[in-house]
Amino acid sequence: MLFAWQPATSSTTLPQRETTRSPHGALNIPCENCHTAASWRPIRAVPEFDHNKTKYPLRGMHEKVQCTQCHVKPVFTNVGKNCEDCHVDIHQRKMGTNCAQCHTVQGWNNSVQQVKDHQNRFPLLGAHAAVQCEDCHKSAAVGQFQGLSTACISCHQTDFQKTTNPNHVAAQFPQTCETCHSFDSWLGATANVNHAAPPINFPLTNGHANVPCESCHVGGNYQLKIAATDCGNSGCHLTTWQQTTNPKHSAAATVFPVATCSTCHNTVSWLNANFDHSTTGFPLANSHQMAPAGKVNACTDCHINNNYNLTIQPNDCGNSGCHLTTWQQTNNPTHSAAGAAFAAANCSTCHSPTLWTNVTFNHASTGWPLVGSHQLAPAGKVNLCTDCHINNNYTFTSANTDCYGCHQTAWNSTPTFGGAVPNHITAGFPTSLCSQCHDTVLWTDSTFNHANTGFPLTNSHQIAPAGKVTGCDQCHVGNYSTLAIQPNDCGNSGCHLTTWQQTNNPTHSAAGAPFAAANCSTCHNPTLWTNVTFNHAATGWALTGSHQMAPAGKVNACTDCHVGNNYTFTSANTDCYGCHQTAWNSTPTFGGAVPNHITAGFPTSLCSQCHDTILWTDSTFNHANTGFPLTNSHQIAPAGKVTGCDQCHVGNYSTLAIQPNDCGNSQCHLTTYNGTNNPVHSSAGAPFAAANCSTCHNTITWTTAIFDHSTTGWPLTGSHQLAPAGKVNLCTDCHINNNYTFTSANTDCYGCHQTAWTSTQTLGGNVPNHVAANFPTSMCSSCHDTVAWVDGKFDHSTTGFPLQGPHMLPPRTTVTGAIGPMVNACTDCHIGGNYATGYPTTDCYSCHQTYYTNAQTYGTNVPNHIAASYPTTCISCHTTWVTTAWLGAVFNHTYFRIPHQGSACADCHINSTNYAVFSCINACHTGNSPHTNKAQTDAHHQGNNGYTYNATICVNCHKS
Repeated sequence: MLFAWQPATSSTTLPQRETTRSPHGALNIPCENCHTAASWRPIRAVPEFDHNKTKYPLRGMHEKVQCTQCHVKPVFTNVGKNCEDCHVDIHQRKMGTNCAQCHTVQGWNNSVQQVKDHQNRFPLLGAHAAVQCEDCHKSAAVGQFQGLSTACISCHQTDFQKTTNPNHVAAQFPQTCETCHSFDSWLGATANVNHAAPPINFPLTNGHANVPCESCHVGGNYQLKIAATDCGNSGCHLTTWQQTTNPKHSAAATVFPVATCSTCHNTVSWLNANFDHSTTGFPLANSHQMAPAGKVNACTDCHINNNYNLTIQPNDCGNSGCHLTTWQQTNNPTHSAAGAAFAAANCSTCHSPTLWTNVTFNHASTGWPLVGSHQLAPAGKVNLCTDCHINNNYTFTSANTDCYGCHQTAWNSTPTFGGAVPNHITAGFPTSLCSQCHDTVLWTDSTFNHANTGFPLTNSHQIAPAGKVTGCDQCHVGNYSTLAIQPNDCGNSGCHLTTWQQTNNPTHSAAGAPFAAANCSTCHNPTLWTNVTFNHAATGWALTGSHQMAPAGKVNACTDCHVGNNYTFTSANTDCYGCHQTAWNSTPTFGGAVPNHITAGFPTSLCSQCHDTILWTDSTFNHANTGFPLTNSHQIAPAGKVTGCDQCHVGNYSTLAIQPNDCGNSQCHLTTYNGTNNPVHSSAGAPFAAANCSTCHNTITWTTAIFDHSTTGWPLTGSHQLAPAGKVNLCTDCHINNNYTFTSANTDCYGCHQTAWTSTQTLGGNVPNHVAANFPTSMCSSCHDTVAWVDGKFDHSTTGFPLQGPHMLPPRTTVTGAIGPMVNACTDCHIGGNYATGYPTTDCYSCHQTYYTNAQTYGTNVPNHIAASYPTTCISCHTTWVTTAWLGAVFNHTYFRIPHQGSACADCHINSTNYAVFSCINACHTGNSPHTNKAQTDAHHQGNNGYTYNATICVNCHKS
């Protein structure tokens, strides 16, 4: 190999010649940086090459390695950058490929802190953090780093077997070392034992916490199964339980069972026992508590002779051995003879555990609360219980608690009191109802609520001075018990019957039910008998207007209407005619707007339809009630044009039954209907029927008829309207020969516009020949509207083929990429006037076959469609309704992503007649490309050599 010689005086270092092919590949440094002029090999001892400027700077032990130890090939870039590329993995890939997890470039045997952290299923904590890897991983050199047990015993079995305090083997300790030991130190396991957890279930608290294990586990017995509360049965406290004498536990085994020591004792101090007496059902309160809180000095004060099997209820003081003697000796009252209220089991009713002699009895619990004078003095008038409970009688029944039992003397003295005090004996007052009048405050201030009898005393019925009654006997003559008068039955009572019988204005006894003796309150009240007010509306006939008494109305006395004292009127007397018959009969003489009621056959029972109670002569009839309201011209003049009712009701007011819209059939407008000839209504069909006049006519003026043509189902719009809004002058322009019975055949445009339809054969231009095109005559409105016939427009999108881009008729939006002329008339596509056969279609080929055949002539990027055997389904690439025309084809190249570095189709598809044939290397990746041959391609594949080198193999991996 020849080298260019450089003069020694030159200080400029020239790069190696471009014509020299370097075996190192693309290495852009001068050769003399590494080689000498003497020989190509060996290279300089210290090459002038800064490895830090590469993608792999040298650090640590790598700085001392010879270049050729890593770069075994002359192309320096062809070298691995991972540890396993140079170093054999003695761990057999069991530790993964990331050597840097444990090792560094400072030295192969130096482990970084991350391996010390040991972040896996067995983190190194406590003492384990200081252990060398080899201490656990005995076969590290052959890769024994996985599958090791994490159980302590796998490493510490020898320690387990040698332990003597306690002897783990003899004590049959489980080999779950972590139960007692920690990572920090193998020693000090006792402090770590969770004595409360299973399977021990015996928490060590207070006094138990500092006891040596062997104090309880005597003789190395670690198989104890003692419950935490079973102190007596354990080997620790059984003797203590048996020797206890205060109280003697063994003699009261049911109360102090050996298995429930914890009920009283705790682990703080065995002697500091505390018993919750309330658990026995007998809580110790007040004096029952141990001194000094109470008066009990020792349990034996109650539990005599060590009897702890007492079953006394907290309120059964008398039956207990404590208070029975006291109960038997009580004589005020004598409890043993005073009945259930003072039973030995009911001491707590009055006594409390605070002080036996501080007695309080709730008399209300007997059902007889002491109130008012019944209370003990000074609140009441009772000095001792025996004031009522004479001879120690505490078994009172209801007979003793109804007042009469104690107050009989007062009852018997009522005949002598006089005044407002009735004689209770002769009056037959019941002895069991004293409390209805008397209270417990004062016997003599009795008050009787008369309303409780159903007859409240109001106004004049009250005792004077509030009313007019001076004494009860004014009403209760010689009797208080048999009088049963309703508050409104004034006439039947002994008070007002004579007055009722003597009344003659009107005579109540002969005036019927409204004036019955039991109905006095209808008019009279207890304030003043003569101040009478009668509500006439209660009879069903309210007095209004002139019917009221003067001066409000015109009636002077009830007899003006109730002639002959007749107060039993029926409906025949209340229908106006009964009183106003004379006025009815005089209607033939009134004249004017007053019809003759008799000849008109007006019903005599319906006067109120026209007349009111204010003034008989100002009658008003609401014609709308007949179903025929009078509006506009139908009203009576001057509001309308009618001068009298008889203009319509000719000789009759009762048989005329005309609907408001049936103008033609009535006697008023039938002649007008028959004489109408524009159009002739009688022969123009249903819309002009005699019963339908109101469809066009109104009640304002007959001649201003307006017809709403839309009610026929054919609204008049655009040119169909009457001039000047449209082009129609008369109805007969369409309804020829008075034909108003059009059917759908007459309303489909063709019926009127047949001449215009036929003329399409000669119009030319954009107007297709409707006849030759066989356009349906029933669908003119698809293109034409009612504004102008000649501006027909067809919405081509309704065919499923919208016209856009080059397919649009001018004027059209801007179109790019068009080839040849665009559409200017319908016949450009619909050749020969064919608008039916084969249409609509998206078969572009049928119209654009010439473009398909000459495709290769439209540009270098347009392939030969015929040679390439392209299908004639043009829409796969070409769009039919966009602004880009025939040259805007886009193919969805799904197999290989494009665009690809600006390549044209022919760059890859080297066979223009077969686009299934393509090549990556024939046109593009050849020549100076690094893929010219398999050897050069292999150099870029980073060791991936398992492939067959051919023209299309690249796309199997490289998709773009």
